[in-house]
Amino acid sequence: MSLGIKVAQQLDSKILLITGASSGIGEATAREFAAASYGKIKLILTARRENKLIEIAKSIKEEYPDIRIHTAKLDISDTEKIEPFIKGLPEEFSDIDILVNNAGKALGRNYTINTAPQHVDEMFKTNVLGMISMTQAVLPIFKKKNRGDIVNIGSIAARETYPGGSIYCATKASVRSFTSVLRKELINTKIRVIELDPGAVDTEFFLVRFGGDQEQARKVFDGIEPMSGQDIAEAIIFSVSRKPNTVIAEMLMFPTNQADTYHVYKSENQ
Repeated sequence: MSLGIKVAQQLDSKILLITGASSGIGEATAREFAAASYGKIKLILTARRENKLIEIAKSIKEEYPDIRIHTAKLDISDTEKIEPFIKGLPEEFSDIDILVNNAGKALGRNYTINTAPQHVDEMFKTNVLGMISMTQAVLPIFKKKNRGDIVNIGSIAARETYPGGSIYCATKASVRSFTSVLRKELINTKIRVIELDPGAVDTEFFLVRFGGDQEQARKVFDGIEPMSGQDIAEAIIFSVSRKPNTVIAEMLMFPTNQADTYHVYKSENQ
């Protein structure tokens, strides 16, 4: 039996919830799961930009007409809306099997003394509090059936800090600590807790970070070949399609010319 068929069998009829699914890693994850399951999966796609979610769902359905997709506008930084959202899911989407906590952001690249308080607040609410609240809302579903996969998208910045990234690095370090504790708390269950820490990925992340400045965002990748959202999505699929007795607890990924957050070797140095 081919690997592709085995993966499809593992994903068959699963219900997958992705936060931050309107672009980048989230969008790529939705598309890759649809492809890997041959459309035999149910997707719950959430993000702040509902119009983008609708476009993505329409595009996926054109390729896989029978796939079931539920889209919903949800800003996970507004934590009070998360539990009502989960409890209000349509019945056919309510028994979630896989949660991908993908939504996250960085705002600016200023030294701590110059970081705006609202940026600190927004990054922690999205990257940490929203992720924790979503996990708390979904966990009872997993506990009831004693199975499920929680995939937390961290960052290399949780492992290797850099000047100008104090708040973002701190949020991702929080994700890393939370994930580690959660895995220990669930050790006597069949619920798997997976952390994936990407390095440089070519998405809207840097465009958001630099306030929509396309030139500054593009300079990040000058002379290097970054990863794509699809690269990360493929790693997520690999992780959740393992046999139930196997957990890919942590995965660190970066481009071949990146060693850590502070050492990216550009073409002129090669």
